[in-house]
Amino acid sequence: MAFKTIVVEIEDHVALIRLNRPDAMNALNTTLLTELAQAVAEAETNDKVRCMVLTGSEKAFAAGADVKEMAEKGFVDVFTSDLFGKQARAIETCRKPIIAAVSGYALGGGCELALMCDFIIAADSAKFGQPEINLGVVAGIGGTQRLTRFVGKSKAMEMHLTGRFMNADEAERSGLVSRVVPAKKLMEEALAAAQKITEKSQTAVMAVKEAVNRSYETTMAEGILHERRLFHALFATEDQKEGMSAFLEKREAQFRDR
Repeated sequence: MAFKTIVVEIEDHVALIRLNRPDAMNALNTTLLTELAQAVAEAETNDKVRCMVLTGSEKAFAAGADVKEMAEKGFVDVFTSDLFGKQARAIETCRKPIIAAVSGYALGGGCELALMCDFIIAADSAKFGQPEINLGVVAGIGGTQRLTRFVGKSKAMEMHLTGRFMNADEAERSGLVSRVVPAKKLMEEALAAAQKITEKSQTAVMAVKEAVNRSYETTMAEGILHERRLFHALFATEDQKEGMSAFLEKREAQFRDR
């Protein structure tokens, strides 16, 4: 279907989802987040899609939530509608990998959206921040939780309390992003990473995502047990036999997601 605030292109088993509110620096409003959640849900059920790349513009991945939309709302409005909750859950629970390709500003809700993805590839122009404190509120789409887990309490607390931005080099040093690339090569690198993922067994890919995410939700002992059970379970797949046979025969594996 045609979207108003995002653009979706599917090629070579990769769904490229681009935020498209250029006049508002891709600020996240209800329409954009609803369309994004729908696009992710459709890609998840589309057999032609094996990985997604989420990006914005060269100037801004997303410069925050749309303050114009929120300014006049009261507690009852945002609480009863669960503002941002339903859309965030659709993205958080997607079983297929989502790569965030971030250029320019990823602030507030934009930073939180990037953090919801499975990993972030950043342009050297990227700037991350949680400046909600300047609006008299706190992050509302997971920023206090995910950023703290990624970069540690001290750095996360400073960013949330002062509104300080983090540049791309600091983001890489802190573990916020997987790597930094020149801005002109951002999409080339992000799509290349996505393409590598599409070549793997989708069953194993989903298991990897589940196991790594589990590490944030449980104890070390329970996480290791969960990982081992997934490892054991994958021995029931044809892809395990193909992958190991291909390795022993020194050829490329031809996975069939079985």
